[in-house]
Amino acid sequence: MYKGKISFKKSDRELWVDLAYKISFLVLDLMSKGLLIKNMMVEYSPTFKSDEKILFLECFGRLMDGISPWLTLPDDNTKEGRIRKKLRHLALLSYKNAVDPNSPDMLLWYTNKTRQPLVDAAYLAESFLRAPDLWKQLDEITKKRYKESFKLVRKYQPWQNNWLLFSGMVECFFIMVGEEPDKEKMKNIVNQINLWYVGDGWYSDGKYFAMNYYNSFVIHPMFIHMIEIMEKNNIPVPVSSKVAIERMQIFNKFLERLISPEGKFPAFGRSIVYRLGIFQSLALSIWKYGLPHPLTNGGVRSALTEVIKNMFKIKGNFNEKGFLTLGFGGHQPNVANNYSNSGSTYITSLIFLALGLSPNHPFWKDPKQPWTSQNAWNGKPFPMDEHIH
Repeated sequence: MYKGKISFKKSDRELWVDLAYKISFLVLDLMSKGLLIKNMMVEYSPTFKSDEKILFLECFGRLMDGISPWLTLPDDNTKEGRIRKKLRHLALLSYKNAVDPNSPDMLLWYTNKTRQPLVDAAYLAESFLRAPDLWKQLDEITKKRYKESFKLVRKYQPWQNNWLLFSGMVECFFIMVGEEPDKEKMKNIVNQINLWYVGDGWYSDGKYFAMNYYNSFVIHPMFIHMIEIMEKNNIPVPVSSKVAIERMQIFNKFLERLISPEGKFPAFGRSIVYRLGIFQSLALSIWKYGLPHPLTNGGVRSALTEVIKNMFKIKGNFNEKGFLTLGFGGHQPNVANNYSNSGSTYITSLIFLALGLSPNHPFWKDPKQPWTSQNAWNGKPFPMDEHIH
């Protein structure tokens, strides 16, 4: 049993690091030893309709996609630095076991029961794309096995919605590792996603618009990532990365306004058991692009930290062994969709992209400030929400 505790009285970054460690350590410690599948306390949606073995690829892929930039910060002798170094060591061993046929923790890369491996292979691929230093540290046999595994995943036909981007991330992985990508597939994917842009920072998730958080879970981050990689490799794109990022920043301003003055946000749409993963696009901008005007480092950090406190002060987010449970605020399996399991919930780690910034970055060092809804509901000046097309 893992007894890691989160202190809500520490500095903002220390709290984020505590939570990242609590979520990550148990998974990576067990998987590094080939003991995750044997020992993980698992949970499936009451209406689950997929291959149960996919849970472990979901858990590992989604976890690594969120923490990989943090793990590649330079080593130092601070408490956080020692934690990062420890987790990085475990992660590299876990990456190896994920594709080792002799490991009990070799993950499910292909099955006829579901297309879900495509989804979570994409998140795992993105962990390498976001932190190529981790890929470079793998041995050649492990790298060869990943290439073979991703070629299996390549066989899946994605659904005509955000799933197109999962296929796209697999092709981006092949570019990164020096394999020939399917350029026509990549062009078709970004052209279709671009056609689904409906304005004001929102994409439709397929033919019909859906009011949920998938613009943050998948669409903005992966679309931008694809566009950037295609531009670098002279593959035609329908819009520039500059335009794609501007669209995400419009969406991010809306996302920040969803955080109430108390530091809570509405639980609407499907996949709400993904918890803090809802803020991936905002965390991505913090880490890589900077926040859009007029959002401030101190305001957004304060808002997200308050969200973390409110969500993880609730009992039931972790089971008795220390693994994440199905739920939004605590253990609430009734709100889990039929594709969700406790491995799926590790997508909450996507908020930790912000930890990929140095502790000395202004996002972490700037003084605390009120966020938009706090000013609005306290009679203070706040910016007008206006997007002129």
